[in-house]
Amino acid sequence: MMTSLEKRLTIGEIEARIDAIIATPNAMLMAEAPALAEEMLSMGESILEAWLDARGETPTDETHEGFRLLALHRQGARGNPSFNACRETCRELVYHRNLILYDPAAADVAHAIRVGAMVVRHLALFIGGKLQADGLGEFCCSSRPIRRAETTPNDKETA
Repeated sequence: MMTSLEKRLTIGEIEARIDAIIATPNAMLMAEAPALAEEMLSMGESILEAWLDARGETPTDETHEGFRLLALHRQGARGNPSFNACRETCRELVYHRNLILYDPAAADVAHAIRVGAMVVRHLALFIGGKLQADGLGEFCCSSRPIRRAETTPNDKETA
């Protein structure tokens, strides 16, 4: 849980941090694997907290299945069925955290960190898009036109 002295990262800051993690050399990722796993989970929580703040709700300190991220998702989905689209993204973020912590010295841990970072980015893009224009639709890919400067006629048909 964040103390009053800590500043929650914005979604834009999270996206920049994810870019930095993805660009980090393998050896450095491996050296920092446990800390990065926890940082990515924390970034996911911050993203969901931003959604709840925007809705005027106080983010829960509860856990669901042992994770605050999953409890935050449950809270955010109440009364907003389209928010359920990111449930599996939250679960995948928990999976990558557990995968990294299970064997931080595994040969493929740098890959697991990068994929986990991309999962955080996906969550940031979805929630960031919903914050910009609530009601994007039932699926994460519905936020695609908001992430791009221009849309094509096909985007309008599938969004």
